Amino acid sequence: MSNRTLFVPKLRFPEFEGASRWEIRTLGLISLMQAGKFVPAAEIQDRYTLGLFPCYGGNGLRGYTATFTHSGKYSLIGRQGALCGNVKQGTDQFHATEHAIVVTPKDGVIGDWLYFVLDLMNLNRFATGQAQPGLSVDVLEKLPIAVPSKEKEQQKIADCLSSLDELIAAQARKVDALKIHKKGLMQQLFPREGETQPRLRFREFRDVGEWVPKRLSKVIDLISGVHLSPDEYSTTGEVPYFSGPSDFTNDLQNVKKWTNRSTNVSQAEDTLITVKGSGVGEISYSMLPEVAMGRQLMAVRTKQGSSQFIFQFLLTKRSRFEDLGSGNLIPGLSRAAILDLEAHFPSTPEQERIANCLNTLDDFIKAQTQELETLKTHKKGLMQQLFPSSEAVEA
Repeated sequence: MSNRTLFVPKLRFPEFEGASRWEIRTLGLISLMQAGKFVPAAEIQDRYTLGLFPCYGGNGLRGYTATFTHSGKYSLIGRQGALCGNVKQGTDQFHATEHAIVVTPKDGVIGDWLYFVLDLMNLNRFATGQAQPGLSVDVLEKLPIAVPSKEKEQQKIADCLSSLDELIAAQARKVDALKIHKKGLMQQLFPREGETQPRLRFREFRDVGEWVPKRLSKVIDLISGVHLSPDEYSTTGEVPYFSGPSDFTNDLQNVKKWTNRSTNVSQAEDTLITVKGSGVGEISYSMLPEVAMGRQLMAVRTKQGSSQFIFQFLLTKRSRFEDLGSGNLIPGLSRAAILDLEAHFPSTPEQERIANCLNTLDDFIKAQTQELETLKTHKKGLMQQLFPSSEAVEA
């Protein structure tokens, strides 16, 4: 293939329609590439130390160092294992460790435009090596890249995608702020350790007295899951089969594993809690009629009061569950760790009021999170239109 083969993206800004087609160059022709250098861990300081330069690895900022080896507008590419293809834009002065490759655009190439090109390329597929796959300068500099002949078109694309990135970042901050708000609200709506009532109560319950101390075993039943061998579940069946928190969903279309009915199933309005393996303490409120559970899960079924209040209460204990589980060789929670929990509980009407408030906030957070995912999907689709397909370029 000639390096002068011409391409055009599916979508161009009006002022560039009919302009010159994009030319195929190699990444080595349009940029300078340099592998990062080793920095001893002892030389990397925390981010609050003044007068130091940011030190990057393949997964982003590692800390700060007193010296730097690069300056200007760069992109960073992770070089090892799962870090391959993790593209980051550098700051004006920084040091890249041996786990990153620095890509510097040459004259005629806009740095921000090149960043988005690299971000779209899925560089993981070019990793080599067995025990520790990684990217190398020798491989990357030979990659074909379609380049607009006019810097103005590069800048227009970069400005468009940068604006979208700013919108995505703002939406992500909004989601984070909502989660922090909910966490703070829960700290007010549930009694603190050693206290018998919360610091914030709804007006209609302010004069009804203190909450009642109870052991959790008095208000819930706990149903243990049962391990299924791989031949006991498949992509079809009678009921969903959840073997861990990655399976949590209330949408049957998203269920990946199915099995036949068994006695160890959760019901609608049960809280599923992860009790073994990775993700100990993660929980989910199930609205599915039945779910067969693996031994990594248990179902919390409410005997008294509001099931949604119990779910929100258990969310406040997640850190405690994680701590209890991490103390074992294989992370896990015993039945007693859950059933023996002692806490103060309000009347059922107050439970429902608290649960409704927090559920409404959960729904809003979910909607804003979906908006964030929609923006990310939109950006991905837009990038696929603004750049020629990598398959065509590499053919």
